[in-house]
Amino acid sequence: METVQLSEAQKKSRRGRNIALGIVLACLVVIFYAVTLVKVGGGMVN
Repeated sequence: METVQLSEAQKKSRRGRNIALGIVLACLVVIFYAVTLVKVGGGMVN
């Protein structure tokens, strides 16, 4: 079975893309968590 050998530029590009994707996913988690807290917390005030 042949494996594809990536150049250093391709590895660097892929790593940068993975880091950016991870940051975006983490931000989405924080946003959903904050929205959930606001929705649930808003009912407890009244």
